[in-house]
Amino acid sequence: MLRPGSFRPAGRAGPASTSGTPDVTRQPLFWGALALASGIGIGRYAWRPATWWLATIVVFALAGYCLRRRVALSRVLILVALAVCGTLAEQTSSPSRPDAPWLGDGQEVTVTAHVIEEGNVEVEAPDSFRQRIDIETERIESETESREVRFGVRLSIYSKAGEGSLEAGSSNAGLHNSAMRLFHYGERMRFPATLNAPRNFRNPGAFDYAGYLREEGILATTSVKYPAITGLPGFDGTRAGAWFARAHRSVIQRIHHLWTGEAAGLIDAMLIGEKSFIERPARVDFQRSGTYHMLVVAGLHVGILAAFVLWILRRMGLGEVPASGVAMAAIFAYATLTREGSPVWRAALMFAAYLAARLLYRERAALNTIGMAALILLTSHPRALFAASFQMSFLCVGLLAGIGVPVLQRTLGPFERGLRNLDALACDRSVPPAVAQFRLDLRLIIRRLSLLLPGRVSGWLLVGGLRVLFGFSELVVLSAVMQIGMALPMAYYFHRATSVALVANLLAVPLLQLLMPAAVLAICVSYVSPGLAKVPAAIANFALDNIAGSVRWLGGMRIADIRLPAPSLAMVLFAGAAIATCIFCIRRRAWIAVGGAGCLLASTVLLWTVPPPEHFRSGALEMTAIDVGQGDSILLVLPDGNKLLVDAGGLPFWMHSQMDIGEDVVSAYLWARGFSRIDAIALTHAHGDHMGGFPAVIANFHPRELWLPENVVEEEARPLLAVAARYGVRLIYRGAGETFPYGGARIRILAPDPQFPIRSGHRNDESLVMQVEHGDTSVLLEADAEKGTERLVASHHPRADVLKVAHHGSASATNTDLLEAVRPRYAVISAGTRNVYRHPRPEVLQRLQDAGALTYRTDLDGATTFYLDGKRVTVENFRPH
Repeated sequence: MLRPGSFRPAGRAGPASTSGTPDVTRQPLFWGALALASGIGIGRYAWRPATWWLATIVVFALAGYCLRRRVALSRVLILVALAVCGTLAEQTSSPSRPDAPWLGDGQEVTVTAHVIEEGNVEVEAPDSFRQRIDIETERIESETESREVRFGVRLSIYSKAGEGSLEAGSSNAGLHNSAMRLFHYGERMRFPATLNAPRNFRNPGAFDYAGYLREEGILATTSVKYPAITGLPGFDGTRAGAWFARAHRSVIQRIHHLWTGEAAGLIDAMLIGEKSFIERPARVDFQRSGTYHMLVVAGLHVGILAAFVLWILRRMGLGEVPASGVAMAAIFAYATLTREGSPVWRAALMFAAYLAARLLYRERAALNTIGMAALILLTSHPRALFAASFQMSFLCVGLLAGIGVPVLQRTLGPFERGLRNLDALACDRSVPPAVAQFRLDLRLIIRRLSLLLPGRVSGWLLVGGLRVLFGFSELVVLSAVMQIGMALPMAYYFHRATSVALVANLLAVPLLQLLMPAAVLAICVSYVSPGLAKVPAAIANFALDNIAGSVRWLGGMRIADIRLPAPSLAMVLFAGAAIATCIFCIRRRAWIAVGGAGCLLASTVLLWTVPPPEHFRSGALEMTAIDVGQGDSILLVLPDGNKLLVDAGGLPFWMHSQMDIGEDVVSAYLWARGFSRIDAIALTHAHGDHMGGFPAVIANFHPRELWLPENVVEEEARPLLAVAARYGVRLIYRGAGETFPYGGARIRILAPDPQFPIRSGHRNDESLVMQVEHGDTSVLLEADAEKGTERLVASHHPRADVLKVAHHGSASATNTDLLEAVRPRYAVISAGTRNVYRHPRPEVLQRLQDAGALTYRTDLDGATTFYLDGKRVTVENFRPH
């Protein structure tokens, strides 16, 4: 029996609208969601009194009512009214930034709290362990006051071997032989700590880490040593939360019993969104190969598991309605079990909307289903529109439903359907002529093959082979649409051109479709029979090995590492318009569809090949102190536009962090400026907080030269030198006495001096000290020079307008003799917020004030830029103090 609306005349891929207005009658919810999203975007940047927007809505509603007989114009008015509703919702919604809670005024406090999100014990070193959990405070007590307050805190717990013991029967047993037990949901505790508000790196292009935590309800961060925690009696939480926490913990335990090492960590991420056991190199390989979406539980994973659940339920004989209900319940339970938050819930909502549409015989209206999910989410939380995960989730599904599926329906789809009931001659009359000819040709080929092969074998082989070929071709088409359409968010958010993503996804996606059901089956069976679970676990391991192997192979290629600066606003608008145009045109006449696809392809090519304008002042010497925390990174843009990066920040080895300052902070800042190349880099001395970020900078910006101090200890700089050799960077050693023109400025090297003895234990005195002059203005870069080197520098009387203060404002430098010789008008200190060294020191700040220097600090003022035009100096900072 035909379903209503399922029959279409032969030779037509579907009705084509040729009108110039959006085809609201076919996809009303999709176009409505697009209008609402546009209004929310306008509302963020075009504030007007709420009464204006209310009046506008009334006017458009009345106009739509009065023009109800003019259908096309009424549709436009309805869309405009929805856009105005979105603008009003954005500007009247509650602010996303809640009031800052009391954190103890920077002093150590005693915190009473309970666990709201469990973590895992991670091995940071052979004798060092960490557990990161989210807690909700109950009471905060200082020496002078006590307050009952409730807000989220991200707590990092550290332990050394011998400081504790793993509890018997702990759910973490078997994962690590650690000296720390796992803290469970609802468990209450008390500990001393200093609470800190989350802080972003204050540079243009920096990731909004504070906003990311705020969306998760986390308003403070802190750390504590494991022995300092005191357990308290009682439970604070919900039964449902405790049950899901136990289920999540149990699944992780099963995964680590069925798989080991890197495989277990990847299964954790792909199946339930737990990324605690994935090292940064593995993540980078997935990012470079364009397959990072496999480590984020979202639409692809939900779709695979949903299809598997529906297939199982159908084999069990359940009807359409009960099977859909059970599948919805299973997917929502799965979404609760994972830790991906919004992405997986959006995917679950879209899947539920799709199943509901199927029950109403509307499964062909995929864009309408997506629009319904978007309308629900945007109506409940308008500002979700500005989250990268929201944009990419809906863009991904929209590309598949709005472009990929229509392309297949017009090309391969009719021929694939032509393989059905090949022996039924009557079906030839209900298909397009080309498909009828295709069916006739297949019968002739099968008849010839039957002379060589017995029985129906020839038909099975030919039809089966064609089905595999069509399936692979569909995957190629859908992958190509995805990579072309996702070029904009990949360039904007991740600064990557997915040059190998098409090949990587062709290899990995089919394997993921095998891995997910096999892994789920293995985990479920392991609760009944661990022996039987080894069979599906082996299948999942086979798929995972091939996924990981292809990702490492393709991600390791040089061509996979094409990085892009942030696209300009004009390019963003053009690429977004190209996507919308392609979706609008793809179902229309052939020449219109080809034009829309060509527009989308052109936008992708332009994104990859046309660099955005670089942001700098031509003819001026620019010195910018980039906020890299407790480290140094100075960007010099020379008068002719040449760019020299002096140091690139880095984290000390004892932090055991997977963060890469060069990739996550310095490169992000340079891309935000529109830079795609750096002419030269300079390492002042081989300390981690100065050179740790250079490998990423070299890989991303391909400098031609690396300047090094003459007395650099090559053993300490060996990792950096190896990266420089791999990318063909020329090494140039600099020493005191050199003076040379560079980029329209003049550079003097004041230290190190081979004749100047380095004091034992004072390695900072090896620092490369440079004075850069432009006209009558100059800057002095002291790196980490201490008093000994400063005496040498002061002997050259290096008059400078801007002083980059030595050693982050340490008391071991910036002595009075140097300040009298330099007489700076401005000074800038690169230091980390709340750093353990308490830099900058008060006595240094006092000496700078006494010398008449206006002092800036990256921990307070963020990225600070000085422009020297040869006569005067002007100052800009990213976030003024």
